[in-house]
Amino acid sequence: MLKVQVIIPSRIGSTRLPEKNIQDICGKPMVVRVCDQVAKANVGEVIVACDHEKAKKVIEEYGYTAIMTDPELPSGSDRIYAAMTEVENRTGEKADIIINVQGDEPLTPPELITDTVKAFEENDWIDVLTYAHPIDKEEDLNNPNLVKLVTDENNKAHYFSRSLIPHGAKIAKRHIGFYAYKRDALEKFVKSPQSPLEVQEKLEQLRGLDIGLNYYVAMTHQAPIGVDTKEDLEMVREIVAKQLAEESK
Repeated sequence: MLKVQVIIPSRIGSTRLPEKNIQDICGKPMVVRVCDQVAKANVGEVIVACDHEKAKKVIEEYGYTAIMTDPELPSGSDRIYAAMTEVENRTGEKADIIINVQGDEPLTPPELITDTVKAFEENDWIDVLTYAHPIDKEEDLNNPNLVKLVTDENNKAHYFSRSLIPHGAKIAKRHIGFYAYKRDALEKFVKSPQSPLEVQEKLEQLRGLDIGLNYYVAMTHQAPIGVDTKEDLEMVREIVAKQLAEESK
């Protein structure tokens, strides 16, 4: 059985929504809602990689593990690697799979986590797993903020781009920024310098392809909803309130 760690990078700083990760959502801080969703999958340890004592205290009050990481780390991948190595130093044990769940996606479906572990169990060649879903609206096909990708028949990624790929496609695959790594693949990724294609497209996953990592792209219709603005937060609060009302019936 694979040893799995789910690490949630969670920064307190946000220009559009101050202290975003500890904003209240129906009685619980947002990052705790994320932890609760992950815990439902019951696949392994749930760890939050945070950057502020205020967030660390909140997370631990709800019984979850919080690891302090340097606020100056450049990316979520660097943050989860820092937390992973801290846990390894404390316990002397290494996980096989590291799943990165965003700290601002409190509606993350637990099935996304369980499906991820199952894919690693069934496919030895996977170094990194990520997700995508179909897009067919013309305005979305040509929107550079929606990252497109192409794969082979085994769902192994060939390329990611902000441009429409393949050329002339009427239905493309939109990348969802969810990643799970084999432990050594994460280390190789974080310790490698940015690649020219990564800099050109502003997509860190291109560094992974350039250093030879095998990316498996699973299709899903359960794209997590991220909270970036006050409007996003209000929308998520409404959804969670409805879910809680249904559960209480």
